[in-house]
Amino acid sequence: MLNLGKYVLAAGLGVLVAIPASAQDLVHEPLSPTFGGNPFNSNHILGIANAQNNTTDPNAVDRNNQSSIFARQLESRLLSALSSQIVDAIFGENPQESGTITFGGQTIEFFRSLDSVTLIIRNDDTGDETRIVIPLFIEVN
Repeated sequence: MLNLGKYVLAAGLGVLVAIPASAQDLVHEPLSPTFGGNPFNSNHILGIANAQNNTTDPNAVDRNNQSSIFARQLESRLLSALSSQIVDAIFGENPQESGTITFGGQTIEFFRSLDSVTLIIRNDDTGDETRIVIPLFIEVN
């Protein structure tokens, strides 16, 4: 019985040696475009992440109730009227050479030169400043 075991073992090893081994390279391709994956996957991955996100901001304000919508529309109308007054002060019938308007934590200054009007918009809380230069077109006859 012992000799038979040697033959079975030798035959098994012979079969293993006779079969050629084959392998291929393992290639990992990331899905996320952040890590070099296909950039067309970004919308799909973002959609999945948003679908799985069930957290809510405890400090969030419901912006879709009637009073919030009314307040936003009223604020928009008031800012529109204010911007119309500023445009009239700069470009209207009697344009001013310079001026300063302050409202809601912002200061708007304007200066007129020969060829342009410069608007400086400052956020009084943060100190951020935006400059807008508007060229004036002079009619030559």
